[in-house]
Amino acid sequence: MSQRQATDWRAEAAELRDKIERANYRYHVLDDPEITDAEYDGAMRALEALEQAHPELATSDSPTRRVGARAQGGFAEVRHVIPMLSLNNAFEQEGEGERERFREIAEFERRIEQTLDRRNPVFSVEPKLDGLAISLRYEDGVFMQGATRGDGETGEDVTANLRTVRAIPLRLRGEGWPRVLEVRGEVIMLHKDFEAFNARAREHGEKTLANPRNGAAGSLRQLDPAITARRKLSFFAYAVGDVQGGELPPTHSKTLARLRDWGFPVSPEVDTAKGFDGLVAYYHRIGAKRDKLPYDIDGVVYKLDDYEGQRVMGFVSRAPRWAIAHKFPAQEQTTTVEAIEINIGRTGAATPLARLKPVQVGGVTVSNATLHNADQVARLDVRVGDTVIVRRAGDVIPEVLRVMPDLRPPHTQPWQMPTHCPVCNSALLREEGEAAWRCSGGLICAAQRKEALIHFAARRAMDIDGIGERFVEALVDFGYVHTPADLYTLTLDNFLEMKSRADERDGTTPETVKQGKVATKWAENLIEAIAASKHTTLPRFLFGLGIMHIGESTAKTLAAWLGNLAVIRRMPASLLRVLPDIGDEVAKSIAGFFAQEGNQKVVDTLLASGIVFSDETHPSPKLRQRLDLAVLLDMAGVNKLGPKSTKLLAEHFPSLDKLVAAGPAHWITAGLPSAASTNLEAFLADKTHLQQLRDADAAMWELLEAIPKTTKSATMPLEGQTIVLTGTLASLSRDDAKERLEALGAKVAGSVSKKTSFVVAGEAAGSKLDKAQELGVEVWDEARLLELLATHEGGA
Repeated sequence: MSQRQATDWRAEAAELRDKIERANYRYHVLDDPEITDAEYDGAMRALEALEQAHPELATSDSPTRRVGARAQGGFAEVRHVIPMLSLNNAFEQEGEGERERFREIAEFERRIEQTLDRRNPVFSVEPKLDGLAISLRYEDGVFMQGATRGDGETGEDVTANLRTVRAIPLRLRGEGWPRVLEVRGEVIMLHKDFEAFNARAREHGEKTLANPRNGAAGSLRQLDPAITARRKLSFFAYAVGDVQGGELPPTHSKTLARLRDWGFPVSPEVDTAKGFDGLVAYYHRIGAKRDKLPYDIDGVVYKLDDYEGQRVMGFVSRAPRWAIAHKFPAQEQTTTVEAIEINIGRTGAATPLARLKPVQVGGVTVSNATLHNADQVARLDVRVGDTVIVRRAGDVIPEVLRVMPDLRPPHTQPWQMPTHCPVCNSALLREEGEAAWRCSGGLICAAQRKEALIHFAARRAMDIDGIGERFVEALVDFGYVHTPADLYTLTLDNFLEMKSRADERDGTTPETVKQGKVATKWAENLIEAIAASKHTTLPRFLFGLGIMHIGESTAKTLAAWLGNLAVIRRMPASLLRVLPDIGDEVAKSIAGFFAQEGNQKVVDTLLASGIVFSDETHPSPKLRQRLDLAVLLDMAGVNKLGPKSTKLLAEHFPSLDKLVAAGPAHWITAGLPSAASTNLEAFLADKTHLQQLRDADAAMWELLEAIPKTTKSATMPLEGQTIVLTGTLASLSRDDAKERLEALGAKVAGSVSKKTSFVVAGEAAGSKLDKAQELGVEVWDEARLLELLATHEGGA
C-alpha cells in the first residue's frame, strides 16, 4: 500500500466520520436533519467497509464502534466522583390562590430570597424528564465511560450500551471543553419509538413495554448492547458533574448552551424564569404543552441559575437547597373495567376498547382505554369487573397496562372477540398469523366510509380529480354520500349547498358569498370529473373498491386472467388461488368481499350509474392449463392427498360426480393410498365440504365455458419481458407508460438486473441507467418506446 493510498483512505474515513457525527448533531441537538436516513445508512456502511478493509484506520470514537461486546456476568460498579443526588419534590395542594396551591414552591423561592438577600432570583427551568438518569465521562473530548445513577454514590457501568445511543456524542464538537468533563442527563424513549416497539412486539406475539420509562431503563440494562441498539433511545443533557482542567460559564443556563455547542442534546423547553411568578408561569406553560411533547415528563425542575448562589445555598440531607422538582399529577391510576367493546377504525381494524369507571389520569378524566388487539386482551387476561392500571401519556391513547388479579371479583369470564362488526353487522375476519381483526363490510360500513371514499376517488383508482379528503369529510358529515355509488348521484346544487354548510360550520364563509356572489366553476369541474371517471379500466375499478390486500398489481392480475367483473364476482376462493401471486388470504379476501350482500348492492349500483370498462374481455385461454379436477382437489386441502394423488384421481375419474360415486374401493383400486382414501372419504362425508367442492366445480366449468374456443394468440406482444423506466418522459407520465406496457403483457420493474429486457431512459435518468450500462442491458429512448406502443396498440 502506497503512502498516498493510505493518506487518501485516512482522509475518506475522517470525512465519513465527520459526516455521520454532523448528521447525529443536526438530528438530535438541532432537530434540523440535513441528510436522509438512507444517506446516513450509506455513509455508515461505507465507513464500516473501509475500516474492515483497513483495520489500522479504526478509532475508538468511530461511529462504527457504537455496538460493542456483550457484558459477561453483569455490570461493573462505578463510584461517582461527585454524588448524583436526587431532588426534593413539590406537589400542587388544595387552597385558594397560587401561593396557597403551590406553597411548597413559594417557600422554596422565599428561602432563597432571604438567604441570598435577592429579590426575584433567576432560575434555570426545564422539564423533568421521565427516563433513566446517567452520567457520561469525557477525557480530552472523547467519551470514556457511562454509568447509571444507582444509589447516587455508586452506579453501574453501562458504557457499551450508551455508545449505541446516537444522540450521545462519542467525541465532543467545537473547542474549549475541559480535559475531564462529566455530563449528566436522562436517557429516554420517545413516544414514537415506544409505540413502534410495542406495535412490533404485539405483531410478533412478544412482551410489550409497560411505558417509555421502563423501555429506556430496561433497554439500557441489557447485557447485550446489540439489543439496546435495536431499541431506539434518546438523550437530553441537564447538568455537569466532575470538571477538571477547564472552566464553565458562571450560570447553569449558559452551561447548558455550552453543552449544546459541544454536541449534547438539551431539551428545547429549557428556559429561565424570575421569582415565584416566573416559576409558576413556566409550570402552567409546560403543563399545557405536556400532551404535545414527544417524550414523557412528570413535572418541571427549578434550579437557581448562578453557581455562586448554589454554593451559598448548599445542601440539606441528600438534596440541594437550590433546586426542586415540581411534579405534575400522576399519569397512571387504578380503576375498574365496566365493559369491553369493539371500535371499528377508518380502515376497518377492530380494536378492543375498555369502558372504565371514570378516573383522573394526568389531570384528565379517562373513561376509555385501548386494549390494542385480541392477543393483548388474552395476554393481560382483562375481564369485565377487573381492577386495572391505566396509563395516559402525551398524545398516546390511554391504555390498560396490567390487571390486578388479587382484586378480581368471582365468576368473571375471559373475553372473546365478537364475530360481527358492531357498526354494520358484517363478519369480522382475522388473517392467519396476524393480530388484527377487520370488518369485512368495506363499502357499507359507516366507520370506514370516509377512508373508502378517499381511496375510491384516488388518482390510481377511479381518478376523480378534486375529490380529496376535505370534500369527502363534508360530503359524509352532511349526509350527501354514504357509499361510493352516491358520488354519481350528486348534483351541482348538492355541491354548492355542501360547501355553504361547511363554510358556515367552520366560520369561513367568503365575503363574496355573503354579498350574494357564489362561485360555481369548482363544482362544475367536480361534476365533470365524476362523469369522466365512469369510463375507466377494470383494474382501476377493482383497486378502487378497497378490497383488503387488493393492490394495483393484484387488480391487474384479476383483470388479465378472468377478463371481466361478472366472472370475478362469482369466483370462489379455491379457484382464485390458481391465479399467479394470489395466495389463500388474498383469495379469501376477494371472495369474502363479493359474498357480502351490502358490497354486492353497492357494486350493482355503481354499474347501474353508467360505469363501463374499456378493457373487459373473455377469461384468459391460459386458464385451461390451470383448471381441472386435480386442481380442485389440491385446493380442497385434504390431509395426505398430495399432487400425485390428485393427478391420479383426475386421470381415472373424469368428473367430480364420477369421483364421488366411485367411492373408496375404486379409489384404492386406481392406486390411491389407503390413508389418503380414508381422509378423502371423511372430507366428502362432510356436507359443507362437499357442497363447497361442488360449488367450485360448477364455477370451474362455467369459467372454462366462457373461454373462447379459438383465439388469435394466447400471448400478448410483450409477455415475458421485464422493463424498467427511469428519468422523466416528455410526452407521457411514468404511470401512463407503466400502465400501457403492462396492458401489452410486460412486467414493469423498479430496479435493473440481468433479467431486465430493456430500460427506457428519459431526461435526467439516474442510477438505473448507470446500472443498465454496467450490466449491458439494452437502453431505449422515449421515441423508441412510443414507436413500440403505437405499433402494438394500433394493431390491438
